[in-house]
Amino acid sequence: MLTLEAKRMGFHVVTLEPLPNSPTGQVADEQIVAAYDDLRAIGELGARSDVVTYEFENIPLDSVLALEADRRIVHPGSTALRITQERILEKTFLREAGIPVADFTPVRSRAELDAAENAIGYPGVLKTTLGGYDGKGQWVVRSREDAERAWTEAKGRALIWERLIPFDRELSIIAARNAQGQIVAFPVSENQHDHGVLATTIVPGRVEPAVAERARRYATTVAERLEIIGTFCVEFFQRGDELLANEIAPRVHNSGHYSLDATQISQYELHVRAVCGLPLVEPRQFAPAVMENILGAGAGDTLGGVDDLLRERDLKLHLYGKAHASLRRKMGHFTVLAPSIDEALRKAEHGRARLHWVEDRAAAAR
Repeated sequence: MLTLEAKRMGFHVVTLEPLPNSPTGQVADEQIVAAYDDLRAIGELGARSDVVTYEFENIPLDSVLALEADRRIVHPGSTALRITQERILEKTFLREAGIPVADFTPVRSRAELDAAENAIGYPGVLKTTLGGYDGKGQWVVRSREDAERAWTEAKGRALIWERLIPFDRELSIIAARNAQGQIVAFPVSENQHDHGVLATTIVPGRVEPAVAERARRYATTVAERLEIIGTFCVEFFQRGDELLANEIAPRVHNSGHYSLDATQISQYELHVRAVCGLPLVEPRQFAPAVMENILGAGAGDTLGGVDDLLRERDLKLHLYGKAHASLRRKMGHFTVLAPSIDEALRKAEHGRARLHWVEDRAAAAR
C-alpha cells in the first residue's frame, strides 16, 4: 500500500525483501532479494535510493546504522528505531516524556523474575523486549506457575513484566511529522483484537473530545522528542478518562488502513510526503468508518464470498497478494463507510460473515 501510493505520486520504488514475490515486490519498480541484515544488499539499496524508509520496525538496527554511516537519508532514523523496537527503552522513554504507562520492570534473569513478581504482582503480562508483534512473544501471567511457564518458553530472551491493565478500550492515533516540524494527525481510532491481532478498527473512536485531544498531545510529544520524520502511531489503553500508552510504531500502521478510503489523504501518502520533504495536510474524514482485517484461518488459501462482499456500495476491499493464509495472518482488509458508527459496524459484521477460506477456487465460487 505504501509502494502503490508512492508510485501514484510519481516516485520510483526500490524494495529490499527476502521473498522474491512479496506483496511489495509485486508492485515495486525494482526489488533486491536479500535478508534485512545483508549489509552488502543494504548498501546497494542505499546507493539506488534518494530516501530509504521501512514499513515495520523488526529490522536490524545495524542495517539502519550502516545506511546512516554511509550518509544515506533514512526516515525515521536510528534513534526512533532503537527506542521503539526495545520495550524497556520504549516504556522508559514514554515515562520520562510525561506520558503515562503501566507499571513495568525488566526481567533478564531468574532473580529479576522473582523481584518482578513482588514489585508488579499478578495479573501481569510478560513480553519479550525485542521482536514481539501481533500478540507474539507475550504471556499473561496470573500465578507463579504462569510466570515459570513464560520464563521457560522465552528460552533466555530478555523480558519485561508489565501490570495487566483492565481497560475500557484500546485506542491508537496515527500522525505524521516532516523535517520542518509540521505535525498532522488522523482521528483517534478504536481497536478490537483477536488473540493479539488487530481485527477491527472504528473511526472515529467512541471517546470524549478531551481524551482524543490528549492522545494527539501525547503523539506530538513523541514525534518531537524522537524527531520522527514520517508517519507513526501511538497505541493506548483507555480506562475512564485515563490514557496509558502501550507502544509506539515508527511507521504506517494497521489501524490506519481505512485512510485509503475514508479520508482525503492516506497515512501512506502522508508518509511519502514526510520522508520526501513535501508539505503535509491535515487529514479530513469523509464519514464514519469501520475497517475489518481479513485474517487467515489455516484452512485454505482461497478467499470465498468475495462476490457477495463486492455488492456492497459503500465497501472497499483490499487484498495483499500473499500466497498462504496461515492462522491469523493478515491477508487483506475491507473498509465500510456509513452515516453512523452503528451502521458501519452492522455492515462490517455482515461483510465479515460472508467471507470464508477454502482449499480451491471452485469452492470459493460456491
